Amino acid sequence: MKNVSSQFNFPTQEANEKERSSSGTCEWDFNLSTIVSSSGGSTGGAVSNTIGVIEFDPSNTVVATGGIARKIRVYSFNSLLPSDRFCQANLLDHVTACAYTLCTPAKLSSLRWRPGSDGRVLCSGDYDGVVTEYDLETRLPIFERDEHGGRRVWSVDYSHSDPVLGASGSDDGTLQIWDPRCDGGECVASVQPSEARNPVCCVEFDPFGGALVAVGCADRRAYGYDMRKMVEPVLVFDGHRKTVTYVRFIDGCSVVTAGTDGCLKLWDTGDSREIRTYKGHTNNRSFVGLSVWRNGALIGCGSEDNRVYVYDKRWGEPIWLHGFGAVGEGSSGGCDEELGFVSSVCWRQVGEEQCTLIAGGSDGDLQVFSGRRKPLMLDY
Repeated sequence: MKNVSSQFNFPTQEANEKERSSSGTCEWDFNLSTIVSSSGGSTGGAVSNTIGVIEFDPSNTVVATGGIARKIRVYSFNSLLPSDRFCQANLLDHVTACAYTLCTPAKLSSLRWRPGSDGRVLCSGDYDGVVTEYDLETRLPIFERDEHGGRRVWSVDYSHSDPVLGASGSDDGTLQIWDPRCDGGECVASVQPSEARNPVCCVEFDPFGGALVAVGCADRRAYGYDMRKMVEPVLVFDGHRKTVTYVRFIDGCSVVTAGTDGCLKLWDTGDSREIRTYKGHTNNRSFVGLSVWRNGALIGCGSEDNRVYVYDKRWGEPIWLHGFGAVGEGSSGGCDEELGFVSSVCWRQVGEEQCTLIAGGSDGDLQVFSGRRKPLMLDY
Protein backbone atom coordinates (compact mmCIF):
# COMPACT_ATOMS: atom_id res chain seq x y z
CA MET A 1 0.00 0.00 0.00
CA LYS A 2 1.57 3.28 -1.03
CA ASN A 3 1.64 6.22 1.33
CA VAL A 4 -1.38 8.47 0.99
CA SER A 5 -1.43 12.04 2.27
CA SER A 6 -3.27 12.41 5.56
CA GLN A 7 -4.10 16.04 4.96
CA PHE A 8 -7.81 16.75 5.24
CA ASN A 9 -9.28 18.59 2.28
CA PHE A 10 -12.60 19.58 3.78
CA PRO A 11 -14.91 21.44 1.41
CA THR A 12 -15.68 25.08 2.06
CA GLN A 13 -19.05 25.27 3.86
CA GLU A 14 -21.46 28.04 4.64
CA ALA A 15 -21.26 29.44 8.18
CA ASN A 16 -24.52 27.81 9.23
CA GLU A 17 -23.35 24.44 7.89
CA LYS A 18 -20.22 24.73 10.07
CA GLU A 19 -22.33 25.56 13.09
CA ARG A 20 -24.52 22.53 12.51
CA SER A 21 -21.48 20.30 12.03
CA SER A 22 -19.99 21.47 15.31
CA SER A 23 -23.32 20.85 16.97
CA GLY A 24 -23.36 17.34 15.54
CA THR A 25 -19.90 16.61 16.91
CA CYS A 26 -21.22 17.31 20.39
CA GLU A 27 -24.12 14.86 20.08
CA TRP A 28 -22.02 11.68 20.36
CA ASP A 29 -19.21 10.26 22.45
CA PHE A 30 -17.23 7.44 20.80
CA ASN A 31 -14.71 5.21 22.54
CA LEU A 32 -12.47 2.37 21.49
CA SER A 33 -13.74 -0.74 23.28
CA THR A 34 -11.78 -3.66 21.84
CA ILE A 35 -8.87 -4.46 19.56
CA VAL A 36 -8.63 -7.94 18.04
CA SER A 37 -5.29 -8.69 16.40
CA SER A 38 -3.18 -11.63 15.32
CA SER A 39 -1.27 -13.28 18.14
CA GLY A 40 1.95 -12.71 16.19
CA GLY A 41 1.53 -8.95 16.55
CA SER A 42 1.69 -6.33 13.82
CA THR A 43 2.29 -7.59 10.31
CA GLY A 44 2.99 -4.23 8.74
CA GLY A 45 -0.27 -4.11 6.83
CA ALA A 46 0.48 -7.15 4.69
CA VAL A 47 -2.06 -7.34 1.89
CA SER A 48 -2.74 -11.01 2.67
CA ASN A 49 -4.35 -10.01 5.99
CA THR A 50 -6.77 -7.37 4.68
CA ILE A 51 -10.29 -7.66 6.11
CA GLY A 52 -12.54 -6.86 3.16
CA VAL A 53 -15.95 -7.33 4.73
CA ILE A 54 -17.63 -7.38 8.17
CA GLU A 55 -21.25 -8.46 8.66
CA PHE A 56 -23.59 -8.78 11.63
CA ASP A 57 -26.16 -11.58 11.51
CA PRO A 58 -29.89 -10.65 11.58
CA SER A 59 -29.98 -10.98 15.39
CA ASN A 60 -26.98 -8.65 15.75
CA THR A 61 -25.36 -11.17 18.11
CA VAL A 62 -22.90 -12.80 15.70
CA VAL A 63 -20.20 -11.17 13.56
CA ALA A 64 -18.55 -12.65 10.46
CA THR A 65 -15.48 -11.33 8.64
CA GLY A 66 -13.82 -12.27 5.38
CA GLY A 67 -11.04 -11.06 3.14
CA ILE A 68 -7.80 -11.86 1.41
CA ALA A 69 -6.75 -14.57 3.89
CA ARG A 70 -9.21 -17.11 2.38
CA LYS A 71 -11.14 -17.65 5.59
CA ILE A 72 -14.39 -16.66 7.24
CA ARG A 73 -14.05 -15.89 10.94
CA VAL A 74 -17.20 -16.03 13.06
CA TYR A 75 -17.38 -14.27 16.45
CA SER A 76 -19.96 -14.01 19.18
CA PHE A 77 -20.50 -10.30 19.62
CA ASN A 78 -20.43 -10.71 23.39
CA SER A 79 -16.91 -12.11 23.14
CA LEU A 80 -15.77 -8.78 21.68
CA LEU A 81 -17.10 -6.71 24.57
CA PRO A 82 -14.78 -5.60 27.40
CA SER A 83 -15.18 -7.63 30.58
CA ASP A 84 -14.25 -4.54 32.57
CA ARG A 85 -16.09 -1.42 31.45
CA PHE A 86 -13.47 0.75 33.18
CA CYS A 87 -10.51 -0.59 31.17
CA GLN A 88 -9.10 1.60 28.43
CA ALA A 89 -9.50 -1.03 25.69
CA ASN A 90 -9.99 -4.77 25.59
CA LEU A 91 -7.01 -6.45 23.87
CA LEU A 92 -7.74 -9.82 22.23
CA ASP A 93 -6.27 -12.04 19.55
CA HIS A 94 -8.23 -13.74 16.79
CA VAL A 95 -7.45 -17.25 18.05
CA THR A 96 -9.15 -16.74 21.42
CA ALA A 97 -11.86 -14.29 20.30
CA CYS A 98 -13.04 -16.22 17.25
CA ALA A 99 -15.72 -18.89 17.79
CA TYR A 100 -14.66 -20.80 14.66
CA THR A 101 -13.15 -20.37 11.22
CA LEU A 102 -14.21 -21.61 7.78
CA CYS A 103 -11.47 -21.98 5.18
CA THR A 104 -12.51 -20.94 1.68
CA PRO A 105 -10.99 -21.82 -1.70
CA ALA A 106 -10.57 -18.21 -2.80
CA LYS A 107 -10.16 -14.67 -1.50
CA LEU A 108 -13.45 -13.15 -0.33
CA SER A 109 -14.88 -9.80 -1.33
CA SER A 110 -18.39 -9.99 0.12
CA LEU A 111 -20.50 -11.71 2.80
CA ARG A 112 -24.23 -11.64 3.46
CA TRP A 113 -26.53 -13.58 5.79
CA ARG A 114 -29.47 -15.25 4.05
CA PRO A 115 -32.83 -13.97 5.35
CA GLY A 116 -35.14 -16.56 6.84
CA SER A 117 -32.34 -18.95 7.79
CA ASP A 118 -32.25 -17.98 11.50
CA GLY A 119 -28.65 -16.94 11.07
CA ARG A 120 -27.64 -20.40 9.88
CA VAL A 121 -26.75 -19.63 6.24
CA LEU A 122 -23.99 -17.21 5.25
CA CYS A 123 -23.26 -16.34 1.61
CA SER A 124 -19.91 -15.29 0.17
CA GLY A 125 -18.74 -13.82 -3.12
CA ASP A 126 -15.13 -14.51 -4.08
CA TYR A 127 -12.30 -13.53 -6.39
CA ASP A 128 -12.86 -16.63 -8.57
CA GLY A 129 -16.36 -15.47 -9.50
CA VAL A 130 -18.17 -18.01 -7.32
CA VAL A 131 -21.11 -17.38 -4.97
CA THR A 132 -21.24 -19.90 -2.11
CA GLU A 133 -23.68 -20.46 0.74
CA TYR A 134 -22.36 -22.06 3.94
CA ASP A 135 -24.40 -23.86 6.59
CA LEU A 136 -22.86 -22.56 9.82
CA GLU A 137 -24.14 -25.50 11.87
CA THR A 138 -22.42 -28.13 9.73
CA ARG A 139 -19.78 -25.58 8.58
CA LEU A 140 -20.05 -26.94 5.05
CA PRO A 141 -20.97 -25.35 1.69
CA ILE A 142 -24.56 -26.13 0.68
CA PHE A 143 -24.94 -24.01 -2.48
CA GLU A 144 -22.61 -22.86 -5.21
CA ARG A 145 -23.16 -20.62 -8.20
CA ASP A 146 -20.52 -19.99 -10.86
CA GLU A 147 -22.20 -17.91 -13.56
CA HIS A 148 -19.88 -14.91 -13.84
CA GLY A 149 -17.34 -16.56 -16.13
CA GLY A 150 -14.66 -16.77 -13.48
CA ARG A 151 -14.63 -13.00 -13.04
CA ARG A 152 -14.42 -11.63 -9.51
CA VAL A 153 -17.71 -11.26 -7.62
CA TRP A 154 -17.49 -7.96 -5.75
CA SER A 155 -20.83 -7.98 -3.97
CA VAL A 156 -23.71 -10.25 -2.95
CA ASP A 157 -27.05 -9.49 -1.33
CA TYR A 158 -30.51 -10.96 -0.72
CA SER A 159 -33.93 -9.46 -1.25
CA HIS A 160 -36.27 -8.93 1.67
CA SER A 161 -39.23 -10.37 -0.23
CA ASP A 162 -40.80 -13.82 -0.24
CA PRO A 163 -39.46 -15.85 -1.93
CA VAL A 164 -35.94 -14.60 -1.23
CA LEU A 165 -33.83 -13.79 -4.29
CA GLY A 166 -30.07 -13.40 -4.43
CA ALA A 167 -28.03 -10.86 -6.36
CA SER A 168 -24.38 -10.65 -7.35
CA GLY A 169 -22.29 -7.99 -9.06
CA SER A 170 -19.09 -8.87 -10.86
CA ASP A 171 -16.06 -7.79 -12.86
CA ASP A 172 -17.87 -9.24 -15.87
CA GLY A 173 -20.02 -6.09 -15.89
CA THR A 174 -23.29 -7.77 -14.95
CA LEU A 175 -25.76 -7.69 -12.11
CA GLN A 176 -27.42 -11.10 -11.84
CA ILE A 177 -30.56 -11.89 -9.86
CA TRP A 178 -30.94 -15.58 -9.00
CA ASP A 179 -33.09 -18.03 -7.06
CA PRO A 180 -31.13 -19.69 -4.22
CA ARG A 181 -33.76 -22.44 -3.94
CA CYS A 182 -32.64 -23.89 -7.27
CA ASP A 183 -29.49 -25.96 -7.76
CA GLY A 184 -26.87 -23.66 -9.20
CA GLY A 185 -29.11 -20.63 -8.64
CA GLU A 186 -31.38 -20.29 -11.66
CA CYS A 187 -30.91 -16.83 -13.18
CA VAL A 188 -34.04 -14.72 -12.82
CA ALA A 189 -32.62 -11.60 -14.46
CA SER A 190 -29.31 -10.28 -15.70
CA VAL A 191 -28.51 -6.68 -16.64
CA GLN A 192 -25.43 -4.82 -17.81
CA PRO A 193 -25.64 -1.33 -16.28
CA SER A 194 -22.68 0.06 -18.22
CA GLU A 195 -22.56 -0.01 -22.01
CA ALA A 196 -18.80 -0.46 -21.78
CA ARG A 197 -19.35 -3.46 -19.48
CA ASN A 198 -17.54 -1.81 -16.58
CA PRO A 199 -17.36 -3.88 -13.39
CA VAL A 200 -20.34 -3.92 -11.03
CA CYS A 201 -18.79 -3.21 -7.63
CA CYS A 202 -21.77 -3.27 -5.29
CA VAL A 203 -25.39 -4.28 -5.09
CA GLU A 204 -28.04 -3.83 -2.38
CA PHE A 205 -31.76 -4.54 -2.24
CA ASP A 206 -34.01 -2.03 -0.51
CA PRO A 207 -34.01 -3.24 3.14
CA PHE A 208 -37.27 -1.37 3.76
CA GLY A 209 -39.24 -3.71 1.51
CA GLY A 210 -39.39 -1.63 -1.68
CA ALA A 211 -38.81 -3.02 -5.17
CA LEU A 212 -35.59 -1.07 -5.75
CA VAL A 213 -32.19 -2.70 -6.08
CA ALA A 214 -29.23 -0.29 -6.13
CA VAL A 215 -26.01 -0.93 -8.05
CA GLY A 216 -22.64 0.86 -8.08
CA CYS A 217 -20.32 0.62 -11.08
CA ALA A 218 -16.82 1.43 -12.24
CA ASP A 219 -18.34 3.78 -14.84
CA ARG A 220 -18.63 6.39 -12.03
CA ARG A 221 -22.38 5.96 -11.67
CA ALA A 222 -24.83 4.18 -9.44
CA TYR A 223 -28.14 2.85 -10.73
CA GLY A 224 -31.51 1.87 -9.35
CA TYR A 225 -33.51 -0.97 -10.90
CA ASP A 226 -37.08 -2.05 -10.26
CA MET A 227 -36.60 -5.75 -9.46
CA ARG A 228 -40.05 -6.49 -10.90
CA LYS A 229 -38.87 -5.43 -14.36
CA MET A 230 -35.11 -5.63 -14.75
CA VAL A 231 -34.70 -4.04 -18.15
CA GLU A 232 -33.51 -0.45 -17.86
CA PRO A 233 -32.55 1.44 -14.69
CA VAL A 234 -35.31 3.60 -13.26
CA LEU A 235 -32.74 5.80 -11.51
CA VAL A 236 -29.24 6.98 -12.45
CA PHE A 237 -27.07 8.60 -9.78
CA ASP A 238 -24.43 10.54 -11.70
CA GLY A 239 -21.97 12.70 -9.76
CA HIS A 240 -18.89 10.72 -8.72
CA ARG A 241 -15.66 11.34 -10.63
CA LYS A 242 -14.33 7.81 -10.18
CA THR A 243 -15.52 4.25 -9.47
CA VAL A 244 -18.57 3.84 -7.22
CA THR A 245 -17.46 1.19 -4.74
CA TYR A 246 -20.44 0.98 -2.37
CA VAL A 247 -24.12 1.85 -2.21
CA ARG A 248 -26.26 1.66 0.95
CA PHE A 249 -29.90 2.51 1.70
CA ILE A 250 -29.91 4.78 4.74
CA ASP A 251 -33.70 5.24 4.91
CA GLY A 252 -36.80 4.67 2.81
CA CYS A 253 -36.11 7.58 0.46
CA SER A 254 -32.35 7.95 0.12
CA VAL A 255 -29.13 6.04 -0.53
CA VAL A 256 -25.48 6.75 0.23
CA THR A 257 -22.74 5.96 -2.29
CA ALA A 258 -18.97 5.84 -1.89
CA GLY A 259 -16.41 6.42 -4.63
CA THR A 260 -12.67 6.34 -5.13
CA ASP A 261 -12.92 10.07 -5.77
CA GLY A 262 -12.63 10.46 -1.99
CA CYS A 263 -16.21 11.35 -1.20
CA LEU A 264 -19.56 9.93 -0.18
CA LYS A 265 -22.82 11.18 -1.64
CA LEU A 266 -26.42 11.15 -0.44
CA TRP A 267 -29.10 10.74 -3.12
CA ASP A 268 -32.88 11.03 -3.27
CA THR A 269 -34.36 7.76 -4.57
CA GLY A 270 -37.43 9.58 -5.79
CA ASP A 271 -35.73 11.65 -8.50
CA SER A 272 -31.98 10.75 -8.44
CA ARG A 273 -31.20 14.19 -7.00
CA GLU A 274 -27.89 14.62 -5.17
CA ILE A 275 -28.63 15.88 -1.67
CA ARG A 276 -25.23 16.15 -0.03
CA THR A 277 -21.52 15.33 -0.44
CA TYR A 278 -19.39 14.08 2.47
CA LYS A 279 -15.65 14.75 2.46
CA GLY A 280 -12.81 14.29 4.92
CA HIS A 281 -11.60 10.71 4.49
CA THR A 282 -9.02 9.61 1.90
CA ASN A 283 -10.03 7.14 -0.81
CA ASN A 284 -8.26 7.11 -4.16
CA ARG A 285 -7.78 3.46 -5.03
CA SER A 286 -9.01 0.91 -2.46
CA PHE A 287 -12.25 -0.52 -1.13
CA VAL A 288 -12.43 1.02 2.35
CA GLY A 289 -15.92 -0.02 3.46
CA LEU A 290 -19.21 1.81 3.89
CA SER A 291 -21.93 1.18 6.46
CA VAL A 292 -24.95 3.12 7.69
CA TRP A 293 -26.56 3.03 11.12
CA ARG A 294 -30.17 3.61 10.18
CA ASN A 295 -31.50 4.15 13.71
CA GLY A 296 -29.18 7.10 14.25
CA ALA A 297 -28.65 8.29 10.65
CA LEU A 298 -24.88 7.89 10.97
CA ILE A 299 -22.50 6.85 8.19
CA GLY A 300 -19.22 5.03 8.76
CA CYS A 301 -16.35 4.46 6.33
CA GLY A 302 -12.69 3.54 6.31
CA SER A 303 -9.89 5.53 4.78
CA GLU A 304 -6.50 5.19 3.13
CA ASP A 305 -5.00 7.41 5.85
CA ASN A 306 -5.58 4.48 8.26
CA ARG A 307 -8.49 6.09 10.08
CA VAL A 308 -12.14 5.25 10.54
CA TYR A 309 -14.60 8.11 9.95
CA VAL A 310 -18.16 8.79 11.07
CA TYR A 311 -20.46 11.27 9.35
CA ASP A 312 -23.88 12.50 10.43
CA LYS A 313 -26.34 12.27 7.54
CA ARG A 314 -27.14 15.96 8.01
CA TRP A 315 -23.64 17.42 7.57
CA GLY A 316 -20.88 17.10 5.00
CA GLU A 317 -17.89 16.98 7.37
CA PRO A 318 -17.00 14.08 9.68
CA ILE A 319 -18.23 14.27 13.26
CA TRP A 320 -15.61 11.80 14.52
CA LEU A 321 -12.50 9.95 13.35
CA HIS A 322 -10.05 7.55 14.93
CA GLY A 323 -6.67 6.26 13.83
CA PHE A 324 -5.78 2.58 13.76
CA GLY A 325 -2.72 3.15 15.93
CA ALA A 326 -1.50 2.66 19.45
CA VAL A 327 -4.07 2.55 22.22
CA GLY A 328 -4.59 5.85 23.99
CA GLU A 329 -3.41 8.17 21.24
CA GLY A 330 -6.71 10.01 20.97
CA SER A 331 -9.57 10.08 18.53
CA SER A 332 -7.75 12.03 15.84
CA GLY A 333 -4.34 10.46 16.42
CA GLY A 334 -2.98 6.97 16.43
CA CYS A 335 -2.66 6.99 12.66
CA ASP A 336 0.21 5.40 10.79
CA GLU A 337 -0.18 5.32 7.03
CA GLU A 338 2.75 2.92 6.60
CA LEU A 339 0.78 0.24 8.45
CA GLY A 340 -1.97 0.21 5.83
CA PHE A 341 -5.54 1.45 5.67
CA VAL A 342 -8.97 0.86 7.18
CA SER A 343 -10.59 -1.54 4.74
CA SER A 344 -14.06 -2.37 6.12
CA VAL A 345 -16.69 -1.12 8.56
CA CYS A 346 -20.04 -2.33 9.89
CA TRP A 347 -22.63 -0.85 12.26
CA ARG A 348 -24.67 -2.96 14.66
CA GLN A 349 -28.30 -2.18 13.77
CA VAL A 350 -29.74 -1.85 17.28
CA GLY A 351 -30.52 0.95 19.73
CA GLU A 352 -31.07 4.67 19.35
CA GLU A 353 -29.06 6.27 22.17
CA GLN A 354 -26.10 3.86 21.95
CA CYS A 355 -24.35 2.34 18.96
CA THR A 356 -21.53 0.00 17.97
CA LEU A 357 -19.21 0.26 14.98
CA ILE A 358 -16.70 -2.45 14.04
CA ALA A 359 -13.85 -1.62 11.66
CA GLY A 360 -11.26 -3.86 10.02
CA GLY A 361 -7.86 -2.99 8.65
CA SER A 362 -5.45 -4.11 5.99
CA ASP A 363 -3.28 -5.44 8.85
CA GLY A 364 -6.04 -7.92 9.77
CA ASP A 365 -6.98 -6.16 13.02
CA LEU A 366 -10.54 -5.53 14.17
CA GLN A 367 -11.43 -2.54 16.30
CA VAL A 368 -14.76 -2.20 18.11
CA PHE A 369 -16.07 1.27 18.94
CA SER A 370 -18.97 2.13 21.22
CA GLY A 371 -20.94 5.34 20.87
CA ARG A 372 -23.31 7.07 23.25
CA ARG A 373 -25.53 10.05 22.59
CA LYS A 374 -24.68 12.88 24.94
CA PRO A 375 -27.38 14.19 27.29
CA LEU A 376 -29.18 17.25 26.01
CA MET A 377 -27.70 20.34 27.66
CA LEU A 378 -30.27 23.03 28.43
CA ASP A 379 -29.39 26.68 28.75
CA TYR A 380 -31.02 28.56 31.62
